[in-house]
Amino acid sequence: MRLFLFTDGASKGNPGPAGAGVVLKDQKGNILVEEFQFLGRMTNNEAEYSALLLGLSTVKKHVKGSDTDLVCLVDSELVVSQLRGLYRVKAAHLRELLTKVKIEESAFSKIVYKFIPREENAHADKLANKALKGR
Repeated sequence: MRLFLFTDGASKGNPGPAGAGVVLKDQKGNILVEEFQFLGRMTNNEAEYSALLLGLSTVKKHVKGSDTDLVCLVDSELVVSQLRGLYRVKAAHLRELLTKVKIEESAFSKIVYKFIPREENAHADKLANKALKGR
């Protein structure tokens, strides 16, 4: 089974109050799960990684079985490039978050990270901002 996970992290102030938004879709584009969460105070990059971690956790809760191919669609070029090993992770706190993501990957048969333009991630962005407003 192939699923599509859209994630977005938002931080107002960088660092500042942060939120995460997650949308999980099936191959036909049907929304399976929406999730959002207030994250506390963090940078935008921390929020992006935290949103991805929330997304991976959400998928694991709602989808049973390890035969899932997961396509993660993220509008942070930095995060996607770091996860693909194209960019070094200099900051220790981001290395720690990347390590957590790599541990979560083991639950899936295949995982791919794709950078998408912000416009294509509007639903997850809306949920991340909802998390900020609802804190």
